[in-house]
Amino acid sequence: MMPGLRLPDPLLAKRIEESACARDSVVLPTDRFGDWLTERRRAQWQEVRRVPLTALRGWDFESDTGNLVHASGRFFAVEGLAVRTDTGPVRRWRQPIVNQPEIGVLGIAVREIDGVLHCLMQAKVEPGNVNGVQLSPTVQATKSNYTGVHGGAPVPYLEHFRDAEPSAVIADVLQSEQGSWFYRKRNRNMVVEVGPEVEAVDGFCWLTLGQVLDLLRVDNLVSMDARTVLSCVPLGSGEPDRVGDDFASALALSGDPAAGGLHTTTEVLSWITDMQARREMDARRVPLDEVDGWTRGDWSISHDKGRFFSVIGVDVEAAGREVAAWQQPLIRPHGTGVATLLVRRFGGVLHALLNARVEAGYLDVVELAPTVQCTPGNYVDLPPGSLPPFLDIARAARADQVRFDAELSEEGGRFHHARTRYGIVEVGTGVADTEPPDYRWLTLHQLAGLLQHSHYVNVQARTLVACLLGLR
Repeated sequence: MMPGLRLPDPLLAKRIEESACARDSVVLPTDRFGDWLTERRRAQWQEVRRVPLTALRGWDFESDTGNLVHASGRFFAVEGLAVRTDTGPVRRWRQPIVNQPEIGVLGIAVREIDGVLHCLMQAKVEPGNVNGVQLSPTVQATKSNYTGVHGGAPVPYLEHFRDAEPSAVIADVLQSEQGSWFYRKRNRNMVVEVGPEVEAVDGFCWLTLGQVLDLLRVDNLVSMDARTVLSCVPLGSGEPDRVGDDFASALALSGDPAAGGLHTTTEVLSWITDMQARREMDARRVPLDEVDGWTRGDWSISHDKGRFFSVIGVDVEAAGREVAAWQQPLIRPHGTGVATLLVRRFGGVLHALLNARVEAGYLDVVELAPTVQCTPGNYVDLPPGSLPPFLDIARAARADQVRFDAELSEEGGRFHHARTRYGIVEVGTGVADTEPPDYRWLTLHQLAGLLQHSHYVNVQARTLVACLLGLR
């Protein structure tokens, strides 16, 4: 017998919205979260020591390519990339890059408790975190990890994502990661509803969506992996005050498809497709030995001018992990990044200015990035005028224009103390009245629609979408 037709759950958006508005919880009250986190940081200690790349246990430089690879042939490798493009102040270069072809799982389990959806969050320690433990998704695991290549303990709660019933899936989409450091890296971002039988084991806690979104304002607390999953949650438009002209009302209208926008969704999709087709990007994997401008020493692989990043080796001992001790390479950026989203009201509806950005590691050449995304120190040796557009506006913002400002860490499992200053700055008339060819003003509703699909919105912009949701 053929199954009957199914309709979308009309209550799902309302339940998610109620969770986003719930800034406290009877399960773990907001005023007790700090104590819980302090206890987790005591319990989940880690010690990370620099070690020479040439002495990394289980890792070696291949004799024929110079690539840094794991003895198992799994996890990831540090290889070379030769790049030629038609945009930007530098059109040709070579660099090391992390090649991790496996698709990992980043998943948040949600469950209704006392009538409100709660997110099952994990206190997770990573070797590259600036502060050890960060608030992370329920599951954060590479394929090598969850198939037991490391020989460690099983990943808790993984079965709820790998064997999820279709009716329990709230979000499920492949998303990219940093295209400057990863070669075509993707992870499966999932939100899955579970039943009352799922409890929070040691190291996990139940928080409302609103509590998690509020914690984004705390420096280096909510991990990159949690932020990217949060951005994919299909949040509704809320209850906008259509009469008032305050920021919250403009933001609520931005999430409402009935409020409209400067561009139709079809126009936005056509613009992205045109950018992906128009831009030239030849990014070829090459042996690490053939990457000129970089020097490989015993302790690091570094750019000859000290720019961009280095590849370093670390020895790790940690409590609360599937494996208690291991060694690995990490990417160590030079300088703190800047990611700023300019927002502006058009007809009372808040719009965000997105940049169609080219990065060598993207699968589809172009993804939408924040208005400004850069590490300013990397531009020191470039000609005048090479700094990204709108950086001067972001830097000159008055305090009353800054809607969000926090330093947030990038993924600590591959990057060492990678930090970015994330900001949302509201601007007025005169800023991008005429949009440059590779910029467009988009509504939150349009961004939410793009986030239901792969390779449209980059990981930095996804963080800022999550931060925008927290301002509602």
